[in-house]
Amino acid sequence: MSRATSVRPDGNAEHQDKIREIITPEGVALKVTLAQRGDRATAVLIDLVLLCIALVAGAISILFLSTLLGISRLGIILVILLIFALRNFYFMFFELKWQGQTPGKRKMGIKVIDRFGKPLTSEAIFARNIMREIELFLPIGVLFSGSATGVTGLMQFFAFVWAATLVCVPMFNRDNLRAGDLVAGTLVVREPKIILAKDMMEAGEAQQAEQGAAYVFTADQLNAYGIFELQTLETLLRNLSSEGAMKRLTAGRAIIKKINWPDPVTDRQMEDFLSCYYHALRKRLEGQLLMGKRKEDKFDTEKADT
Repeated sequence: MSRATSVRPDGNAEHQDKIREIITPEGVALKVTLAQRGDRATAVLIDLVLLCIALVAGAISILFLSTLLGISRLGIILVILLIFALRNFYFMFFELKWQGQTPGKRKMGIKVIDRFGKPLTSEAIFARNIMREIELFLPIGVLFSGSATGVTGLMQFFAFVWAATLVCVPMFNRDNLRAGDLVAGTLVVREPKIILAKDMMEAGEAQQAEQGAAYVFTADQLNAYGIFELQTLETLLRNLSSEGAMKRLTAGRAIIKKINWPDPVTDRQMEDFLSCYYHALRKRLEGQLLMGKRKEDKFDTEKADT
């Protein structure tokens, strides 16, 4: 039975405002860095610019072709459908395809994750993006509507207050969550980068040369995890405190269960097991990177090289 998941601040006071620790359903602690509000705002602006470019290019093409074919009215209907599709599905499409990233988020090096350590589901992506309609597009539509549409100045004022209030929501909570994140249970974090210690790799190779291949892992067993978990495992192996030892035991049991390791591993053997798994996983991931494949985390099943 898996532990209840939670998000809590990291104990390091120096980075307490940026670092969060997520307890996954397997009981493994993952540390993530919150995306800065400025990065999130810039990402949204980039996406809105790209969305507008796609809209203008698509509208011009549709109207040109419809006029050429003598079906101008149909062209206008198609442009309206294009506006609806881009406004409602641009963010959903990319966050589903790129696992929590849009072109703007990818440019800024940030991504959406589940706030409780679970896989990022399509339901969560739908919920956080449908809220954008209420947070942003609907009030902006009312704000810039003319009197010919029946929108009064009072309605425009309330639309402005509504949009301004929701835009400021991330400023009033520690995790920079907007309304869509609160509803969907998501968190926007800095994208994990593969910055792995060379000294650990060299130490592991020396240890394996002395002890021989005590633990040999199959491709399927190594495909169970990605860069994110590799970095987390490295942090655990470096933590020499008694608390770190307990966390390694918990993580080791979770890994053994996840990869269906057939042989028993005692608590005394766990350090060697985790060290061997770390170096085997790192070697495999670095080999995949050389071939242009990047497995971000354990949920990134599309890029597993089987």
